[in-house]
Amino acid sequence: MNEENERPRYLRIADALRTQIAAGELEDGARLPSIPEMVREHGIASSTAQRVINVLVSEGLAIAKPGSGTYVRTWPEKGYMVCSWHRNARGGSPFKLEMEGQGAQGNWDYESRTDRAPGAIRERLALDDPADDRPNAMHTSYLYRRNGRPAQLAESWEPLALTRHTPIVLPEDGPYAGLGVVERMRQIGVRVTHSNDDISARHITLAEAQRLEVAPGEIVLTRTRTYYADTLPVETADIVVPASLYTLKYGTSIWDEPAEERPQSA
Repeated sequence: MNEENERPRYLRIADALRTQIAAGELEDGARLPSIPEMVREHGIASSTAQRVINVLVSEGLAIAKPGSGTYVRTWPEKGYMVCSWHRNARGGSPFKLEMEGQGAQGNWDYESRTDRAPGAIRERLALDDPADDRPNAMHTSYLYRRNGRPAQLAESWEPLALTRHTPIVLPEDGPYAGLGVVERMRQIGVRVTHSNDDISARHITLAEAQRLEVAPGEIVLTRTRTYYADTLPVETADIVVPASLYTLKYGTSIWDEPAEERPQSA
C-alpha cells in the first residue's frame, strides 16, 4: 500500500491545505473551507473535518474566529521589541517609537479602571495592604498591534496615591494620553530614573492565544517590568510577547574611566 494512503484522511486533507498556503494559493486572511464544505467535498464526517482545522490552527497556519470561520494566518517577518533602558526618555510611547524604527505602525487597544491591586502587584509597587475595599491602583489592560496585527499584551498598574487628582491619572486619556510612563510622570514632577525587568517563558493561555490570534500551545516570552523614581516604584506591568513573532532586544551603555583617572593599585 502507498505510504501516503496510510496516513489518516484528516492529515492528508490538512497536507493539501498546507501546500496551498505555502504556495500562496491561499493568502493571508483567506477563508478556509468550513466544516460543512469539507464534509461535502471530501465525504468525511464532521469530526474528521474538525480535526483538519485543529491541525492547521495548532501549527499556527490558521486562526479560528467563532461565528465567522477559519482563516489563513501566514507568518510575517520576525520583529523585535527593544527593552534597553539606555535611550532617550523623551518622545512618547516606547512601543510606538519601536515600531516606527522598524518601518511599522504601532497602535493599541486599552481599557483602564480603578482596581484593588492583588498581593504580587502591591509588593512590586510597595503598597500597604488595603484596610478597606477602596481601589488603590489604576489598572490598564493593553492589546498592542503591529501593522494592525496583535503583537503583545500588557497589564499595567499605577498607584493611585501618586496619580489621583492629577492630569495623568488615566494613562490613555486626558492631555498626556499615550505618552508613556516616563513622559507622563514627568508632568507631575516625578523623574523616572530606571526600570527593572524579569524575563521568562511559558506556554500561552487559551485566553491569551485568542487575543493575540496565535495557536494554542504557543510559547510566549513574559516580561515583568517596573519603573522607579530612585527607590519609589511608579508603575509595574506584566507583558506577554509571542516568541515565534518577536525577539526581545536588550542593550546597555558601558561606562569606563579614562586610564589616567583610574586609581592606582597598591
